Amino acid sequence: MTIGQEPGKALRHNRGVLIALVVLFFGGMLVAGLLRFSGWQPAGTKNKGEMLEPYGDLREYTPTLATGGAYRWNDEPRIWRIAVAPVACDGSRRIECGELLREVDTVWRLMGKDADRVHVLWVGAPPAGVTLPREVRILRADAVLPAMLPRGKGAAGVAGSDAAWLVDPNGFVVLRYAPGFDPGDLRTDLARLLKVN
Repeated sequence: MTIGQEPGKALRHNRGVLIALVVLFFGGMLVAGLLRFSGWQPAGTKNKGEMLEPYGDLREYTPTLATGGAYRWNDEPRIWRIAVAPVACDGSRRIECGELLREVDTVWRLMGKDADRVHVLWVGAPPAGVTLPREVRILRADAVLPAMLPRGKGAAGVAGSDAAWLVDPNGFVVLRYAPGFDPGDLRTDLARLLKVN
């Protein structure tokens, strides 16, 4: 081996390493771009509830509490709301509504130290004979709120259409949970949103 050949060999080796690094870098970006534009997302970043587009806007609407006062969206900053609009909770539906209330209460309790940043809004009369948890605020049922909740038309009176929505601190309805939703899904989404906000 001569001294004149060694620099050329080192140069080819360095060029090969540089090309490999460029291929790895841009190849990774290419794969990431293909995954992104194909709609794939890692399971940990997907919402469990239905993302609403466009968001429902409740900022101009002031619901009335069952006690007679107004419930304002901006009175307390950083408060998220779980809005539940069950179908009439009397007669045979009383047990189903009681179970729905228990599940939402469990979600609220599982928020732990962040539970004070979550209000549970129950639209309409609560189920008879059920003790209401302290965090539940009963809103008077009217025709306006169910119409303003995205895809909440069925919540106004069709049997089996108990749904829930997540409302952000500004009064925008961002996620919807279909009738029969898994409370664990609601908890997962709410925990992620509380962490971000």
